[in-house]
Amino acid sequence: SQEDSLKKMLESAEQTLTYWREQYDRFQQKRQLLMKRRFLERELAWAEVARIEEEYSNIQRRLDNKKADLERITEEIKLSEEEVNHLYEELKDAKSKWQRFFEERLSLEREKAKHEFNIQNTAKISSEIQILMESGQQRIEEFLEATRLMEGMIRSLDSQPLGDQTSQIISAAKEMDDWSKTLSSKIESLQESIKESDRKLTVLEAQLSDIKGKMQKATDTIEELNGGILEKRISLAILEYRRREVEAEIHEIERSLKSLEARIAEATSRAEERGSRIATLRSPEEILDEIRMVDGRIAAMADIPGDVERMYESYSRLYLELQEKARLAAENREKALAEIERRMIAWRNLIRDLLSSVSSQYERILFQAAGTGYVRLINDHDIEAAGIEIYVGFKGAKPVPLNIYSQSGGERSTAVMAFLLALQQHIRSPFRAIDEYDVHMDPRNREVIANLLISAVKEGAVQYLAITPNQMYFEGKEVHMITVQNIEGTSTIMEVT
Repeated sequence: SQEDSLKKMLESAEQTLTYWREQYDRFQQKRQLLMKRRFLERELAWAEVARIEEEYSNIQRRLDNKKADLERITEEIKLSEEEVNHLYEELKDAKSKWQRFFEERLSLEREKAKHEFNIQNTAKISSEIQILMESGQQRIEEFLEATRLMEGMIRSLDSQPLGDQTSQIISAAKEMDDWSKTLSSKIESLQESIKESDRKLTVLEAQLSDIKGKMQKATDTIEELNGGILEKRISLAILEYRRREVEAEIHEIERSLKSLEARIAEATSRAEERGSRIATLRSPEEILDEIRMVDGRIAAMADIPGDVERMYESYSRLYLELQEKARLAAENREKALAEIERRMIAWRNLIRDLLSSVSSQYERILFQAAGTGYVRLINDHDIEAAGIEIYVGFKGAKPVPLNIYSQSGGERSTAVMAFLLALQQHIRSPFRAIDEYDVHMDPRNREVIANLLISAVKEGAVQYLAITPNQMYFEGKEVHMITVQNIEGTSTIMEVT
């Protein structure tokens, strides 16, 4: 056909055009790549400027940070020096307190030692006097007793001179007894002095304990302050070292910035020769990699013909002409397909109406056989794949598709006969034949189907040829029956009208 011929010509032209389109596309790609390479060279130049400027900015930020560090370190040094001076003042006060506590402790220790010595000495003297007094007291009492005895004896002798002497001796003994009592009083006084010293020692011990605690606290404070001063002086030394280092780094950074300023001016001059400045976010290394890749792609296009542009335009015009002719042929084909689609719709509506009637009659026939079911159209969108699906259910079961798995043989035969009877009512042929229609049916369904056949003959004014090997249920009906029976190897034919 013309459409097929045009299609072949179009395919041939398309193949040729595809070749020249590929070459033309490669030519355009090469042209774009050359433009891109010039752009990349310009981008590379300005990327180098941007890289140096970025380096300059980074170093400038680094310089600012270092200056900020220097200011911070200087401020820290100032604060640390003030803290050290403050710690020295506190240390001086702490030492002064410790010295005052020390002098107070010395005074208390002297007082304590004096009382301890007084207690020891007084106790010793008191003990010795007590021993002597006890010993002398016993002897005085013995002497006084002996003197009284002797006085009595002398008085019995009535001797006046001896009596006077005896009186003197007794008087002396009494004086000695009085002296002993005086010593006892002194001993009691000494013991009272010892008790007083003990009380004072207790007070002194408490005062000394308090002073020792204050001295220990002052000592701890001094040690803590010395430690703090040491730490601060170490921190100061570190800060001084860091300040010198930062100052040296600042000097080095400022020297680097001057060098970068010269490099920026030189790189900017080279980049301006390539064109005005463009913004780029890529590094020079990334751009160089892309330039190498572009160079490789340009080298791969060295085989492009010189007349590729002319050949592509020529075959493009030819292809468009053939395409227009093919379009007209396709329009004609679309019109034909539209007509086919219109007829398909008419066919689909007709089939649906037919199946609706058949399904109703099919359900009515099944009802007489104690069943239910329906018939539906499937794949009605494709006339080649369209078909019908029969559903059937017996004894109150829900209708399911008719197949060898869901129903028994008799149920399938009954359903098929019901469908054929429903369908043949829409066939105009006056003569129909059905072979072995009641296979696998039970006697009741055979009788039901036989009666349905007779009803179909009467209602439709048609003739049926029903062939069956089973028992017939047409007795007493207006039916012409022919029986064939095999008797001892011979077929016997009987006719009943």
